[in-house]
Formats: sequence, structure tokens, C-alpha cells
Amino acid sequence: MKKISFRNVKYSDLEEIVNIKGVINDDIFADWFNFSYEFQDSEIKFFDSLIRKYKLYFHSLLEEEIKIHFIGPIIDSVNFWVNEKRDFLGAPLKKVINNVEIGGFTDLMVAKGTTEAKIPYFFIQEFKKEGKANHPKDQLLAELLVAIELSQKNLMRGAYVFGRYWHFMILEKKPDAKYIYYVSDSCDSLTMLGIKQIYLRLQAVKQLYCE
Repeated sequence: MKKISFRNVKYSDLEEIVNIKGVINDDIFADWFNFSYEFQDSEIKFFDSLIRKYKLYFHSLLEEEIKIHFIGPIIDSVNFWVNEKRDFLGAPLKKVINNVEIGGFTDLMVAKGTTEAKIPYFFIQEFKKEGKANHPKDQLLAELLVAIELSQKNLMRGAYVFGRYWHFMILEKKPDAKYIYYVSDSCDSLTMLGIKQIYLRLQAVKQLYCE
């Protein structure tokens, strides 16, 4: 049996396994992105401190430094650890789809479970330095595809982070077994507007879609 890892997957691999294509449709993000959320003063101060601390030196930071010092605090502040759900780092995930095993370890997965991930809800494929062989979008697509098949849902959400920019994604399984994915415009995490958009969308995932 052929096996493909999240780390090495390419979009052409997914095209060989399933019928998949991207479509531009900003309306599909409407309910998600228009979530009503009232920012606290403490959150605004937190965003400002992150931007001030890292904006000048972001380009020179290592991947692990950005994960720990920039992305990690944002995720912790959202606090997905509620009602027997939480974010898992490096959790395994795999599924055989059309006689091909796709799997590996996810960067971040929000899922039902306390000691191990059981039902996946959301994924973040974290920062990749410019020039890496595989784009994080392809890795995220593979994770969303596996999650849809495991959970037997027809829609899964995620985000990939490329440098300072976050892109949010939806993968939808149609009744005819076709897969359609949608990618949002980018959010610049080193601007106040961008980081607020990111935070709001993560809060919406926590409060609307983790069930």
C-alpha cells in the first residue's frame, strides 16, 4: 500500500488520490468571519505587546522561535481547553483513502479529548520559512482530508501560517465525493487589524464549531 506523509505531501499527490480543486468563494467564510466578539482591553494590550516585540525582527527568527514566542501565546490566549476539548501539538493522524495511507503528525489540532485526540475540529499548519520544498497549504489540505474521512463530516476548517501571514481554509466534501477547498485572503499578524482578525476567527472556531 502506498503511504504519503503530511510532511512530504504535495498537491499533485492529493489530486491522484481524490477529485479535489480550489474555488474562490468568499461567501462561504461569512458565518465564520462575521462572528460577534467583544475584545477586552487586556487582549488589545496583549496584541500590541506582541507586535511591538517582534515586528522589527520577525524575518530573522527561527521557525521554532516563532512557534513558541508568537503563535503559541495567541493559541494559549484563545484557550481551546474547555469542555473536554483542547489543542494538541504533534498529535498523530492517519487514514487510508482510496488505497493510499495518508498520515503523520499534525502541527496543531483542536479536537475532542483530554489525553488523546478523538474527534478533530480544526487544524493549524504552522510557520514555514520561505524556500521550503513543500507549501504548508498542501500539508493542511491533507490533514483536513484525513479529518473529514475520520469524523465522517462533510466540512473541516483550518489555517496555515506562512511567515507573518495567516490564511484560513475550508475543505468541503460534496455528495459526489468531490472535494472543494476555499482559501481566505491573508491576515497580517504583525498589524493590529490582522491579529484581531486572526484572534476573532480562532474564537469563532472555539465557540461555534467545536461540537
